[in-house]
Amino acid sequence: KLIGARCFNKGYIAYGGVLNSSDNSARDKDASTLDREFQTFVELHNGKRLQGTSVSAPLPENKFYPLITGEQAKAANASAADALLCKPGSLDHEKAKGKILVCLRGEIGRIYKGYQAAMVGAAGMILCNDKASGNEIIADPHVLPASEITYTDGLAVFAYTNSTDHPLGYISAPTAKLGTKPAPVVAAFSSRGPNAVTPEILKPDITAPGVNIIAAISEAVSPTNLDFDKRKSPFITDSGTSMSCPHVAGVVGLLRTLHPDWSPAAIRSAIMTTARTRANTMMPIIDGRDGMKATPFSYGAGHIRPNRAQDPGLVYDLSISDYLDFLCASGYNSTMIEPFADGPYRCPESASIFNFNNPSITIKLVRNSMSVIRKLKNVGLPRTYAAHVKKPYGISVSVEPNILTFENTGDEKSFKVTFEAKGDGATKEYEFGSLLWTDGRHHVRSPIVVAFGDNN
Repeated sequence: KLIGARCFNKGYIAYGGVLNSSDNSARDKDASTLDREFQTFVELHNGKRLQGTSVSAPLPENKFYPLITGEQAKAANASAADALLCKPGSLDHEKAKGKILVCLRGEIGRIYKGYQAAMVGAAGMILCNDKASGNEIIADPHVLPASEITYTDGLAVFAYTNSTDHPLGYISAPTAKLGTKPAPVVAAFSSRGPNAVTPEILKPDITAPGVNIIAAISEAVSPTNLDFDKRKSPFITDSGTSMSCPHVAGVVGLLRTLHPDWSPAAIRSAIMTTARTRANTMMPIIDGRDGMKATPFSYGAGHIRPNRAQDPGLVYDLSISDYLDFLCASGYNSTMIEPFADGPYRCPESASIFNFNNPSITIKLVRNSMSVIRKLKNVGLPRTYAAHVKKPYGISVSVEPNILTFENTGDEKSFKVTFEAKGDGATKEYEFGSLLWTDGRHHVRSPIVVAFGDNN
């Protein structure tokens, strides 16, 4: 993801025509949670205590308030479906006044729902995730006391409000909690692979913190940037890949300062090959979209680890000619590519996208076997590295040579990875694995993605 990418795209179109891209392509960076939450608790009079999140103001009094759902508070001329979603004009002021309004997430913005609740005099709002939003909750600066809760907990709230004539509830004040588990979790809203433009290149590259991030904001606008919000604050919480991007950009800047001789490709390699794929529970990172084990299509090489990236041991480096050869393999001819070269350039006959020296390996296994070439550069002390493979299901993987000895800093060594289908092969469209080079101290890990048959 590029900061200012929309402006870049407009400028490119004005100068050179339509940019070859895809709206469906995965970004370079994906967003994930971190082990810090802004917790609020929804307390029901039946004894249930449900954890939510918010950075809104607390309720004015420490007491139970009457609860009412949007559907129960609907205006005479509104539909029950619109009122449940707390849409504009769907709520009755007399029914909602002084109560905590229970709204269902969806169709309109989360903060805008809170504004609708405030407009009809509600004391607070419980925002229940819809099924599509699942269990990912966002800490928003609501304009009234509020808490967003998961889909599962939302069902419990609706069940309670429908079980009694006088439901009561309370929303606790937000507090910051550190060391929460599991973390990271890949954000449900984040882009996913495979790469729609060049499937042979894994996207995303990496995931980084991008949920409920504290960020600076101009006090010329409100925390929500909405016209009805007149509040001013020097900081907000925000979520999105636009929050994970500056985390990665900051790490890139630090690595550039530590290693001014490293190329952009070397820096990217250091970040990717040192990323982690396990949460702070020591279990695999979870995908917030479905609660299942995440894959490289969700997090790329994994979750960024800045301290590890400063000393990766080995990197997958790229030269200008590597990029030009990549364009050749992508279907561009020498005449089209030559303006980007320093001098005369001719496409090599052997150029292959699969051999592009990426820190990940993505192949399409249409035959029984296939090989790719990669090259590692030593950016540390003289060491000997051994290869270890976590094989994709149904695939035999061999590395030749499987021992690499680097006698000097800057030495480069090539190796070949051969993939061969075993038996009936895999049963899914994609299978995942990894290749690890280690000297006992450094762990240089690359994700492996194997697509099968006619899968595009």
